Amino acid sequence: MNLAAIVFLPFIGAVIPLLLANRERAHITIATALVALASLAFLVVEAPTALAGNTALYFAEWLPSLGLHIAFRLDGLALFFAGLILIIGILVIIYAHYYLSNKDSASRFFSCLLLFMGSMLGIVTSDNLILMWFFWELTSISSFLLIGYWSHQSNARRGARMALAVTGAGGLALLAGLLLIGNIAGSFQLDAVFAAADTIREHDMYVPALILVLLGAFTKSAQFPFHFWLPHAMAAPTPVSAYLHSATMVKAGIFLMARLLPVLGGTPEWFTIVTLTGLATLLFGAYFALLKTDLKGLLAFSTISHLGLITMLLGLGSAGAVAAAMFHILNHATFKAGLFMIAGIIDHETGSRDMRKLSGLRKAMPFTMVLAVITSASMAGIPFFNGFLSKEMFFAEVYQQDLFGGLSWFVPVLATLGAMLSVAYSVRFVHDVFFQEPPHDLPKKPHEPPLMMRMPVIIFAVLCIAIGIAPMFMASAILEPAVAAVTLAVPDLDIAIWHGFNMPLLMSALALVGGVVIYVGRSELLTFSRQFDPHDAKEVFARIISGTTRFCDNAMQRIENGSLQRYIAFLLVFTLILVIPELAAIRQLTGDRPQLPIDAISLIGAVILMLAALATAMLHRQRLTSLMMLSVVGLVVSLSFIHFSAPDLAMTQLVVEVVSIILMILALFFMPQRIPRASSGRRVARDVLLAGTIGGVVGTLNYALLTRPLESISDFFLANSVPGGGGTNVVNVILVDFRGFDTLGEITVLAIAAAGIHKLLNNLRPFMPSSDVDARPWHRVKHPLMVQTVAQAILPLALMVSVYIFLRGHNLPGGGFIAGLVTAAAMILQYIANGVDWVKSRFDYNYQTLTSVGVMIAVFTGLGSWVFDHNFLTSSFTYVHWPLVGKFELATAILFDLGVYLTVIGATLMILANFGQMTTRHRPRQEGY
Repeated sequence: MNLAAIVFLPFIGAVIPLLLANRERAHITIATALVALASLAFLVVEAPTALAGNTALYFAEWLPSLGLHIAFRLDGLALFFAGLILIIGILVIIYAHYYLSNKDSASRFFSCLLLFMGSMLGIVTSDNLILMWFFWELTSISSFLLIGYWSHQSNARRGARMALAVTGAGGLALLAGLLLIGNIAGSFQLDAVFAAADTIREHDMYVPALILVLLGAFTKSAQFPFHFWLPHAMAAPTPVSAYLHSATMVKAGIFLMARLLPVLGGTPEWFTIVTLTGLATLLFGAYFALLKTDLKGLLAFSTISHLGLITMLLGLGSAGAVAAAMFHILNHATFKAGLFMIAGIIDHETGSRDMRKLSGLRKAMPFTMVLAVITSASMAGIPFFNGFLSKEMFFAEVYQQDLFGGLSWFVPVLATLGAMLSVAYSVRFVHDVFFQEPPHDLPKKPHEPPLMMRMPVIIFAVLCIAIGIAPMFMASAILEPAVAAVTLAVPDLDIAIWHGFNMPLLMSALALVGGVVIYVGRSELLTFSRQFDPHDAKEVFARIISGTTRFCDNAMQRIENGSLQRYIAFLLVFTLILVIPELAAIRQLTGDRPQLPIDAISLIGAVILMLAALATAMLHRQRLTSLMMLSVVGLVVSLSFIHFSAPDLAMTQLVVEVVSIILMILALFFMPQRIPRASSGRRVARDVLLAGTIGGVVGTLNYALLTRPLESISDFFLANSVPGGGGTNVVNVILVDFRGFDTLGEITVLAIAAAGIHKLLNNLRPFMPSSDVDARPWHRVKHPLMVQTVAQAILPLALMVSVYIFLRGHNLPGGGFIAGLVTAAAMILQYIANGVDWVKSRFDYNYQTLTSVGVMIAVFTGLGSWVFDHNFLTSSFTYVHWPLVGKFELATAILFDLGVYLTVIGATLMILANFGQMTTRHRPRQEGY
């Protein structure tokens, strides 16, 4: 349970800052930090298990049929990343307290930060691939909220959209890859996936799965060519940037590659794709970091470069490369979080991040300068700082690899070039900001920040030195289990400052000297870069999105031309394409099941049904006549249900038919009663051919099914209706008990659709004729006395019948849906007979509220079963003896049916009453059709 608490505490705690929105910022900060500390405390409790090389597990079954469970694991790798997420997250919370201005909403910021923290913890501790993907997508959403926190700035909104689009698309690719892996392994649980590693690598779908998973990892970790979103995410507040670059978001892609390396690694495909992508990202990011004039822009591209370095190590895949990758993840987290916080301090205290304005700050901000020198030295890989150690391990691995055969030499050469660029932009960060001429044209007079704002940076700077001097003492305890979880073997770590004179040391020396030379001659690089046409990634991305939108609009305009006939034709043709090949594969159309003889009543009903259907189609230009023929079709269908002993279906069909005909009659008032003949003979022949073909195919399919024995689930419902649901009306028991969740979904959709139609009708201003098609004006008497009298007499009878149908529905034909339609039809009759104002004066009730109440009653009925430790929507029933009445059944399903009843009434009246009310909004126009 502790593992679940580690993940879910930040999600639960995300509500606390919102509840404290009106309190002082200090209270909000303390409450947020306490949530993160509580999660860290649970992690510390479980840490000994992972540090000992074992795995702590939490498992709760959720959707076993889909292989999806609430499962968490804490092994060395998960502990390593979870520790970074929580510890750096707490320091970021402290830093953010001083960074945010009084105008910024601290409650919203910290709430989003905790949501982001919980999402990252979910990724690194998930023991189920699909659950991992769920948290993966939550990081995209929560990072969108954080990057776009300053929503009043256009660059923040655009940067957030870009990050969401790129990482979201990668998430979809990742889902496809994880589904392939789970399908091959037969499970989404990590232990089962690890056990099936050889099977996965030898499977035909290995390469597609690998590419899809790497697409997800590369987009999230900003690998080339998906790197462009990360620099534009710098529009976020600096605490977000520090957290995103050091321990979260981009590290999610790194974690995914490390987690699945035992499953997908060790193949030429993995080595080639991952190593070359990492190498390209390393060089690309380092080169452009040297050219940036914005402090956060320089650090963003340096992050891209270092992520490429880590990716390259994971691509090499050896035990030493994995150890170097884990060590550099730790080192990068310390110096990059500190550097971003320093950039934020400089921006906060000077009002600018432009390195062309910033210079000579060493006198105004000496303590900040010392911290910048330490963290930049670590980033550059200077000896006695932690970055030097992991870079030497990196050099050792790239020098020893020979996986490219005779061309393997180019890997250490390019790696050394990337390290030179790293030194160059690190020197530039310090020299251009703190040395040279005194600052000028700054919005604020530079000064040191409060001590507590510097405190997180001081901690990171101390770690850079401490790990650099005593790496085995400071880091081996956490690194060894992390490496073991990836390599599936006990590592032999030997991290030291001095390994003698060797090639990695020479490469480090070349990197330091070459980096200084590159910095001194950086003007040549700037001149070289100007030869290329510069492209702003945001503008390119905006053009791509705009072009895609225009293409889709043009395509939709061509497809959706307003012709319902064309839409139906496309649907029917597509159906034929799918069904005809399957029917053609049937060797014998007629099965062994004997058919019932055709009786006279069925024959007559079928003939009437066909004639009415033909009349509906042939007379479609005379809409009122066609509507009358359509009502005959519905009536015959209802009678056919009665004839074949399906009273529930018959009653439902009948009341639905009544309500539908009323709706269409109301709609006819606003439509031409006749339309001109426009169809050519060729078009009619085409439509007849298509309709005949689809009718023949559907008839053939029905005949093939009716002549074959079928195994139906109906026997189960018949056997369990009374003992399982307490009702003899099997149809109603299915709706409110066995398939109650489906019914809940249906009434929810009905409520949403009714609300949408209600909103559309409110804003609709239709043409209203003042006369019929023959120019005869409407009668001045809107509400005939005969109709009024009949309607008033029918209403109490209909309500009594409705209540009777509702109460008996569990054991006899009826139920909430039918009863609701009967009540709605009776109420609509009142609107037709007496008018909207008359009804409102006697029944002034909000139908939207009635619909919402109905849905909520159904939902809370389902939730009530949880109180008694049963599944959602489990019904209960019992029998009681009442005086005079005798034995009587009480079932909780009647409450669910009540929700259905109210929802149907509210949704139906919301549509029909509002439709009829449109005739009273405007004075009719005097011209007719």
